[in-house]
Amino acid sequence: MSKLAPPYPKGRNLLEGKTVLVTAAAGTGIGFSAARRAIEEGARVMISDIHERRLSDAAQELKKLTGTEPGTTLCDVTSEQDVQDAIQAALSGLGHLDVLINNAGLGGFGHVVDLTDEQWSKVLDVTLNGTFRMTRAVLPHMLERGSGAIVNNASVLGWRAQPGQSHYAAAKAGVMAFTRCVAMEAAEGGVRVNAVAPSLAMHEFLSKVTPEGLLDELIAKEAFGRAAEPFEVANVMIFLASDYASYMTGEVVSVSSQHP
Repeated sequence: MSKLAPPYPKGRNLLEGKTVLVTAAAGTGIGFSAARRAIEEGARVMISDIHERRLSDAAQELKKLTGTEPGTTLCDVTSEQDVQDAIQAALSGLGHLDVLINNAGLGGFGHVVDLTDEQWSKVLDVTLNGTFRMTRAVLPHMLERGSGAIVNNASVLGWRAQPGQSHYAAAKAGVMAFTRCVAMEAAEGGVRVNAVAPSLAMHEFLSKVTPEGLLDELIAKEAFGRAAEPFEVANVMIFLASDYASYMTGEVVSVSSQHP
Protein backbone atom coordinates (compact mmCIF):
# COMPACT_ATOMS: atom_id res chain seq x y z
CA MET A 1 0.00 0.00 0.00
CA SER A 2 1.52 3.32 -1.12
CA LYS A 3 0.75 6.47 0.82
CA LEU A 4 2.88 8.70 -1.40
CA ALA A 5 1.28 10.85 -4.07
CA PRO A 6 2.70 10.42 -7.59
CA PRO A 7 4.96 13.05 -9.12
CA TYR A 8 3.17 16.07 -10.54
CA PRO A 9 2.61 15.46 -14.27
CA LYS A 10 4.17 17.39 -17.12
CA GLY A 11 1.91 19.07 -19.64
CA ARG A 12 1.38 17.22 -22.93
CA ASN A 13 -0.57 19.90 -24.81
CA LEU A 14 -3.81 17.94 -24.46
CA LEU A 15 -5.79 21.18 -24.65
CA GLU A 16 -3.56 23.08 -27.05
CA GLY A 17 -5.48 25.92 -28.68
CA LYS A 18 -8.60 25.40 -26.58
CA THR A 19 -10.38 27.86 -24.31
CA VAL A 20 -11.60 26.86 -20.86
CA LEU A 21 -13.82 28.35 -18.15
CA VAL A 22 -13.56 26.84 -14.65
CA THR A 23 -16.07 27.69 -11.92
CA ALA A 24 -15.18 27.86 -8.21
CA ALA A 25 -11.48 27.94 -9.04
CA ALA A 26 -10.24 30.02 -6.10
CA GLY A 27 -8.61 28.34 -3.13
CA THR A 28 -6.67 25.08 -3.05
CA GLY A 29 -9.19 22.55 -4.31
CA ILE A 30 -10.09 20.71 -7.49
CA GLY A 31 -11.18 23.84 -9.38
CA PHE A 32 -7.82 25.55 -8.88
CA SER A 33 -6.01 22.37 -9.92
CA ALA A 34 -8.22 22.02 -12.99
CA ALA A 35 -7.40 25.57 -14.04
CA ARG A 36 -3.70 24.98 -13.48
CA ARG A 37 -3.69 21.72 -15.43
CA ALA A 38 -5.66 23.33 -18.27
CA ILE A 39 -3.05 26.10 -18.58
CA GLU A 40 -0.24 23.55 -18.42
CA GLU A 41 -1.95 21.56 -21.17
CA GLY A 42 -1.94 24.55 -23.51
CA ALA A 43 -5.38 26.10 -22.98
CA ARG A 44 -6.32 29.74 -22.56
CA VAL A 45 -8.20 29.85 -19.29
CA MET A 46 -10.66 32.01 -17.38
CA ILE A 47 -11.54 31.25 -13.77
CA SER A 48 -14.59 32.29 -11.78
CA ASP A 49 -15.48 32.29 -8.12
CA ILE A 50 -17.81 34.02 -5.67
CA HIS A 51 -14.93 35.32 -3.52
CA GLU A 52 -13.29 38.39 -5.09
CA ARG A 53 -10.07 38.43 -3.06
CA ARG A 54 -9.55 34.68 -3.27
CA LEU A 55 -10.20 34.83 -7.01
CA SER A 56 -7.54 37.50 -7.48
CA ASP A 57 -5.12 35.55 -5.28
CA ALA A 58 -5.78 32.39 -7.29
CA ALA A 59 -5.04 34.16 -10.57
CA GLN A 60 -1.76 35.48 -9.20
CA GLU A 61 -0.81 32.05 -7.84
CA LEU A 62 -1.56 30.47 -11.21
CA LYS A 63 0.63 33.05 -12.90
CA LYS A 64 3.44 32.22 -10.47
CA LEU A 65 3.08 28.48 -11.04
CA THR A 66 2.51 28.45 -14.80
CA GLY A 67 3.83 31.75 -16.10
CA THR A 68 0.36 32.57 -17.44
CA GLU A 69 -2.25 34.65 -15.66
CA PRO A 70 -5.82 33.51 -16.38
CA GLY A 71 -8.72 35.88 -16.85
CA THR A 72 -11.11 36.20 -13.93
CA THR A 73 -14.83 36.82 -13.52
CA LEU A 74 -16.84 36.93 -10.32
CA CYS A 75 -19.75 34.51 -10.32
CA ASP A 76 -22.30 33.24 -7.83
CA VAL A 77 -23.79 30.22 -9.57
CA THR A 78 -27.03 30.64 -7.62
CA SER A 79 -27.61 33.93 -9.50
CA GLU A 80 -28.83 33.67 -13.09
CA GLN A 81 -27.53 37.19 -13.80
CA ASP A 82 -24.08 36.30 -12.47
CA VAL A 83 -24.04 33.15 -14.59
CA GLN A 84 -24.98 35.03 -17.76
CA ASP A 85 -22.40 37.72 -16.99
CA ALA A 86 -19.68 35.09 -16.42
CA ILE A 87 -20.36 33.38 -19.74
CA GLN A 88 -20.34 36.73 -21.54
CA ALA A 89 -17.09 37.69 -19.80
CA ALA A 90 -15.52 34.41 -20.91
CA LEU A 91 -16.70 34.88 -24.49
CA SER A 92 -15.41 38.46 -24.52
CA GLY A 93 -12.08 37.53 -22.95
CA LEU A 94 -11.42 34.27 -24.76
CA GLY A 95 -13.34 34.77 -28.03
CA HIS A 96 -15.24 31.52 -27.68
CA LEU A 97 -15.55 28.63 -25.24
CA ASP A 98 -14.41 25.11 -26.01
CA VAL A 99 -14.65 23.76 -22.47
CA LEU A 100 -16.73 24.47 -19.37
CA ILE A 101 -15.67 22.82 -16.12
CA ASN A 102 -18.55 22.98 -13.64
CA ASN A 103 -16.73 22.67 -10.35
CA ALA A 104 -18.90 24.81 -8.07
CA GLY A 105 -20.42 22.82 -5.22
CA LEU A 106 -21.31 23.12 -1.57
CA GLY A 107 -21.06 20.39 1.04
CA GLY A 108 -21.51 20.15 4.77
CA PHE A 109 -22.55 17.66 7.41
CA GLY A 110 -25.98 17.21 8.92
CA HIS A 111 -28.42 14.45 9.79
CA VAL A 112 -31.79 14.67 8.06
CA VAL A 113 -33.67 15.29 11.30
CA ASP A 114 -31.47 18.32 11.97
CA LEU A 115 -31.33 19.85 8.48
CA THR A 116 -33.36 22.97 7.86
CA ASP A 117 -35.05 23.72 4.55
CA GLU A 118 -32.51 26.49 4.02
CA GLN A 119 -29.52 24.18 4.56
CA TRP A 120 -30.97 21.56 2.21
CA SER A 121 -31.91 24.07 -0.47
CA LYS A 122 -28.60 25.92 -0.42
CA VAL A 123 -26.56 22.76 -1.06
CA LEU A 124 -28.83 21.79 -3.94
CA ASP A 125 -28.92 25.33 -5.34
CA VAL A 126 -25.14 25.67 -5.53
CA THR A 127 -24.27 22.09 -6.46
CA LEU A 128 -27.09 20.96 -8.74
CA ASN A 129 -28.90 24.10 -9.85
CA GLY A 130 -25.60 25.92 -10.36
CA THR A 131 -24.42 23.18 -12.71
CA PHE A 132 -27.73 23.44 -14.57
CA ARG A 133 -27.52 27.25 -14.86
CA MET A 134 -23.95 27.28 -16.17
CA THR A 135 -24.69 24.48 -18.64
CA ARG A 136 -27.88 26.14 -19.88
CA ALA A 137 -26.00 29.41 -20.39
CA VAL A 138 -23.08 27.97 -22.37
CA LEU A 139 -24.85 25.35 -24.48
CA PRO A 140 -26.34 27.69 -27.12
CA HIS A 141 -22.85 29.02 -27.87
CA MET A 142 -21.31 25.55 -28.10
CA LEU A 143 -24.17 24.15 -30.17
CA GLU A 144 -23.92 27.07 -32.58
CA ARG A 145 -20.21 26.30 -33.05
CA GLY A 146 -20.90 22.57 -33.39
CA SER A 147 -18.36 21.58 -30.76
CA GLY A 148 -17.56 21.78 -27.09
CA ALA A 149 -17.03 19.80 -23.92
CA ILE A 150 -18.63 20.21 -20.51
CA VAL A 151 -17.12 18.46 -17.49
CA ASN A 152 -19.13 18.34 -14.27
CA ASN A 153 -17.84 17.59 -10.79
CA ALA A 154 -20.00 14.93 -9.13
CA SER A 155 -19.02 12.62 -6.26
CA VAL A 156 -19.01 8.93 -5.43
CA LEU A 157 -21.64 9.87 -2.83
CA GLY A 158 -24.02 10.02 -5.77
CA TRP A 159 -23.74 6.22 -5.66
CA ARG A 160 -22.75 5.45 -2.08
CA ALA A 161 -24.39 6.01 1.27
CA GLN A 162 -22.77 8.04 4.04
CA PRO A 163 -24.46 9.35 7.18
CA GLY A 164 -24.79 13.11 7.40
CA GLN A 165 -24.49 13.60 3.64
CA SER A 166 -28.07 13.26 2.39
CA HIS A 167 -28.25 16.80 0.97
CA TYR A 168 -24.83 16.64 -0.68
CA ALA A 169 -25.36 13.10 -1.99
CA ALA A 170 -28.77 13.99 -3.42
CA ALA A 171 -27.25 17.01 -5.18
CA LYS A 172 -24.37 15.01 -6.62
CA ALA A 173 -26.66 12.17 -7.74
CA GLY A 174 -28.65 14.89 -9.48
CA VAL A 175 -25.49 16.12 -11.21
CA MET A 176 -24.90 12.60 -12.48
CA ALA A 177 -28.42 12.23 -13.86
CA PHE A 178 -28.31 15.73 -15.32
CA THR A 179 -25.00 14.91 -17.03
CA ARG A 180 -26.44 11.82 -18.70
CA CYS A 181 -29.61 13.54 -19.92
CA VAL A 182 -27.94 16.71 -21.21
CA ALA A 183 -25.36 14.58 -23.00
CA MET A 184 -28.13 12.99 -25.04
CA GLU A 185 -29.56 16.40 -25.93
CA ALA A 186 -26.20 17.90 -26.88
CA ALA A 187 -24.66 15.01 -28.81
CA GLU A 188 -26.33 15.82 -32.12
CA GLY A 189 -24.84 19.31 -31.89
CA GLY A 190 -21.31 18.00 -31.38
CA VAL A 191 -21.09 18.83 -27.68
CA ARG A 192 -19.92 16.26 -25.13
CA VAL A 193 -21.02 16.28 -21.47
CA ASN A 194 -19.29 14.09 -18.89
CA ALA A 195 -18.56 14.11 -15.17
CA VAL A 196 -16.00 12.95 -12.66
CA ALA A 197 -16.96 11.38 -9.34
CA PRO A 198 -14.12 11.75 -6.83
CA SER A 199 -14.16 9.81 -3.58
CA LEU A 200 -11.82 11.92 -1.45
CA ALA A 201 -9.54 14.70 -2.64
CA MET A 202 -7.61 16.38 0.14
CA HIS A 203 -7.35 20.14 0.35
CA GLU A 204 -7.31 22.79 3.05
CA PHE A 205 -11.02 23.66 2.98
CA LEU A 206 -12.13 20.02 3.26
CA SER A 207 -10.25 19.54 6.52
CA LYS A 208 -12.01 22.58 7.98
CA VAL A 209 -15.58 21.44 7.25
CA THR A 210 -15.27 17.70 7.97
CA PRO A 211 -16.06 16.39 11.48
CA GLU A 212 -13.01 15.33 13.47
CA GLY A 213 -12.02 11.72 12.87
CA LEU A 214 -14.14 11.31 9.72
CA LEU A 215 -11.30 12.07 7.31
CA ASP A 216 -9.08 9.43 8.91
CA GLU A 217 -11.95 6.95 8.64
CA LEU A 218 -12.51 7.73 4.97
CA ILE A 219 -8.81 7.65 4.13
CA ALA A 220 -8.53 4.20 5.74
CA LYS A 221 -11.02 2.90 3.15
CA GLU A 222 -8.91 4.03 0.19
CA ALA A 223 -6.81 1.33 -1.44
CA PHE A 224 -3.76 3.60 -1.69
CA GLY A 225 -4.00 4.52 1.98
CA ARG A 226 -4.31 8.21 1.19
CA ALA A 227 -6.71 10.76 -0.23
CA ALA A 228 -6.32 11.87 -3.83
CA GLU A 229 -4.39 15.01 -4.57
CA PRO A 230 -6.66 17.59 -6.24
CA PHE A 231 -4.51 17.44 -9.38
CA GLU A 232 -5.27 13.72 -9.70
CA VAL A 233 -8.95 14.52 -10.07
CA ALA A 234 -8.14 17.46 -12.34
CA ASN A 235 -6.14 15.13 -14.60
CA VAL A 236 -9.30 13.15 -15.37
CA MET A 237 -11.25 16.35 -15.98
CA ILE A 238 -8.59 17.43 -18.48
CA PHE A 239 -8.79 14.07 -20.22
CA LEU A 240 -12.58 14.35 -20.53
CA ALA A 241 -12.21 17.88 -21.87
CA SER A 242 -9.64 16.80 -24.44
CA ASP A 243 -9.99 15.21 -27.87
CA TYR A 244 -8.73 11.95 -26.36
CA ALA A 245 -12.25 11.52 -24.94
CA SER A 246 -13.95 12.26 -28.28
CA TYR A 247 -16.23 9.19 -28.09
CA MET A 248 -17.26 9.69 -24.47
CA THR A 249 -20.44 11.49 -23.50
CA GLY A 250 -22.93 10.98 -20.70
CA GLU A 251 -20.28 9.18 -18.68
CA VAL A 252 -19.54 9.58 -14.96
CA VAL A 253 -15.96 8.53 -14.30
CA SER A 254 -15.12 7.49 -10.77
CA VAL A 255 -11.82 8.94 -9.54
CA SER A 256 -11.47 6.69 -6.55
CA SER A 257 -9.44 3.90 -4.98
CA GLN A 258 -12.31 3.00 -2.63
CA HIS A 259 -14.56 0.12 -3.56
CA PRO A 260 -17.64 -1.19 -1.73
